[in-house]
Amino acid sequence: MGVPKRRVSHARQGDRRAHLALDLPQLEECPHCHQAKRSHRACPNCGYYAGRPVFEIKAPKEDAPST
Repeated sequence: MGVPKRRVSHARQGDRRAHLALDLPQLEECPHCHQAKRSHRACPNCGYYAGRPVFEIKAPKEDAPST
């Protein structure tokens, strides 16, 4: 069984993991409401995907009256 003879340095470890960095999600404009949305997903603002409604957007909850 192969066992490393020496400890791997931080630089070599970083080189090996260079492709694992996180990137921002790609956004596109919703053709229905023109808000930014993620590609290939229903718009969270209007609920449309591929030109038809997928789900209905509920009205925002009203805050409870403060006493």
